[in-house]
Amino acid sequence: MATVSKHDPKLVEEIASHYEAILRLVGEDPSREGLLKTPVRAAKAILDITSGYRHDPLAIARQAVFEHAGSQMVIVKDIEFYSMCEHHILPFFGKVSIGYIPDGKMIGLSKLARIVDNFARRLQVQERLTAEVCQLLSEAMPTKGVIVSCTAEHLCMKMRGVEKQDSATTTCDYNGLFATDPALRAEFRSLCES
Repeated sequence: MATVSKHDPKLVEEIASHYEAILRLVGEDPSREGLLKTPVRAAKAILDITSGYRHDPLAIARQAVFEHAGSQMVIVKDIEFYSMCEHHILPFFGKVSIGYIPDGKMIGLSKLARIVDNFARRLQVQERLTAEVCQLLSEAMPTKGVIVSCTAEHLCMKMRGVEKQDSATTTCDYNGLFATDPALRAEFRSLCES
């Protein structure tokens, strides 16, 4: 059975032509056996890696918002993600932990991972990724507060530039009760570390 491509063939062809030109510019021979299909594979890969531009994260979130009478903190931790640095177009990857205090509504847990993926699958910076996830959850449903923590490793720091292999970056964004109550932020951190 033949596989159906999920990408527009014309778009793949156009992007592949640019990858072929880049291969030539860096000194490679795109007609070499090992590189014959590389431009097309790279075109499909970049379309997968940037698929977040073609989806609406708010619509994704609102597909699974349910009534909830509880009011205690909900945490989903260690959601893995892979993204591309907008400054060097090199990967960065890590884990996101999300906490929120429901205000009459809750969101399906898998939607939190889908939201992270949606924002990560764009050219991105970690600081904005963290803030976008936090802001979107506040828009998707009523909450008393949202907190998002992200820790990532950046290949733009490991493969080039300062070449620091053991470095990691942590960012955090929060609103509502998390902004006014340091004890809630501390509880979130403690629960994420346990």
